[in-house]
Amino acid sequence: MGYWDLPEGTDCVEKTWITTKLGTALGLVGSAYHIVAFQPDSALAALQRATNATVTMATMGAIFGMTTCLTAQAREAPDDPLNYFVGGCASGIFLGARTHSAITGTSACLGLGTLAFFTKVGKMEGWKLAGPPKL
Repeated sequence: MGYWDLPEGTDCVEKTWITTKLGTALGLVGSAYHIVAFQPDSALAALQRATNATVTMATMGAIFGMTTCLTAQAREAPDDPLNYFVGGCASGIFLGARTHSAITGTSACLGLGTLAFFTKVGKMEGWKLAGPPKL
């Protein structure tokens, strides 16, 4: 069962688990590219770098999933894209706290919140990033 298969504002644990797994996967892929592009001095440094990035992304996924679901329940507006903005913003605030930077937190809040908002709007309205191939 996927994230979009579950009704909004229900089964918060399952939705959070799905977004945590997605964040973990993105963290692993991103840290692998980072290690290849900027080779560390030792295997221990590579492991620390990979762990740091992966745990950060997994935590951001968990924060997004839980915040989005709880916001949908609290506001009693399960399909409102504003719930996704709040979830993305909460993830961005965590990133700012993690980096000890208010500018990073503010930028990430606005950026991730906007991205999540338009992702939900696009899903609701059936937007397509690419159409079928033209033959």
